[in-house]
Amino acid sequence: MIDKNIPTHVAIILDGNGRWAKKYGQPRSFGHYQGGRNLFRVAQAAKKFGIKKLTVYAFSTENWKRPEDEVNYLMTKPIELFHENRNRIEELDYKVTFAGRRDRFSKALLEVMETIEKETKDNEGFELTIAADYGSYDELVTAVNQCKHPICKEDIEKHLMVKEPVDLLIRTSGEQRLSNFLLWQVSYAEFYFTKVHWPAFSEKQLLKAIKSYQKRHRRFGGLK
Repeated sequence: MIDKNIPTHVAIILDGNGRWAKKYGQPRSFGHYQGGRNLFRVAQAAKKFGIKKLTVYAFSTENWKRPEDEVNYLMTKPIELFHENRNRIEELDYKVTFAGRRDRFSKALLEVMETIEKETKDNEGFELTIAADYGSYDELVTAVNQCKHPICKEDIEKHLMVKEPVDLLIRTSGEQRLSNFLLWQVSYAEFYFTKVHWPAFSEKQLLKAIKSYQKRHRRFGGLK
């Protein structure tokens, strides 16, 4: 049973889309497409399990270095999918927000992001935050520059793009590093690494991660 000790805020580094596609003889774009579809399946599972917030790492500030055709796909496919699934977006029963820079996206993509945020802003109980063109270095520099000096911990937290501390951080596809994701917020998070590629990460895999979390003893620097 998972009726108690549920992590409030779970973060996932969505890794392995390209490797998953290669495994099945498909182009990397197919992996990104299936990974995008999987995001909303996992979000529904997280909501079902009682998690209050899910933050996912979709596109980092460093991902612009990837091949131009791959970046172009990632910047245009969400727009196409939004218009194809317009009614499904309207039916979402949870809040969707975006964290990250917004000065390097196209006007069309920004309009999609803003529409999704506007249409889901009043939904309560669960929030899905998609980190896109997000990097923790950039987030912290931006937060500090908005603070009055001298600053304290609370000043920085007030200006972070993602304000809630993470309880459980999951990274798929076998890598065991943070890759500039939520460095401040995961200070006391529990980490869970799995070799399962993101497109294959299912409700069952999420449950396995939660059960691992429930066996941990979180002391936050103190003693129990």
